[in-house]
Amino acid sequence: MPRILFASLLVGFLMTLGCESQTAETPSPSVTLDIKNWDETRELVAKHKGKVVVLDLWSTSCEPCMVEFPHLVELHKQHGDKLVCMSASCDYAGIKSKPPESYRDRVLEFLTKQKATFSNVLLNVESDVLFEKIELASIPAVYVFGTDGKIAKRFDNDNAKPGEDFTYAKDIVPFVEGLLAK
Repeated sequence: MPRILFASLLVGFLMTLGCESQTAETPSPSVTLDIKNWDETRELVAKHKGKVVVLDLWSTSCEPCMVEFPHLVELHKQHGDKLVCMSASCDYAGIKSKPPESYRDRVLEFLTKQKATFSNVLLNVESDVLFEKIELASIPAVYVFGTDGKIAKRFDNDNAKPGEDFTYAKDIVPFVEGLLAK
């Protein structure tokens, strides 16, 4: 009789252990930040040919960028299986005493608070040089690439009238959803 009781207790204990391990929370994806130049960032985009890609250019010193950024995270949560979201921080200003790595903690802290679990890049080319290279007056800017890997639309405020700046809700999300519906 004691063997049966012991066996029952042992089976019950082992089942409890099994249930605990099955109900343990799955760790959430972590937030990462890679330091890259613009060409390397474009190569990351190119790796996702066949999917729609949304690349947000932003900076922690740009208030409109930080206001809109959570909408990129939401877009990723809603459509992450159908599209690729990425961010490229333009925080590096080219100051010799402040290399790109010195911005890493500040940028990573913001990304972590936003739960930006997609690909994040801190650009290592100074922002003014980058803006000239890609013919952009200022950030925020969002590049949407079609499944063919080419820019389907670039959202920026270069030609916008005052008070008519682009937003994710008004402009980007409907455009992206239109591409996804094709």
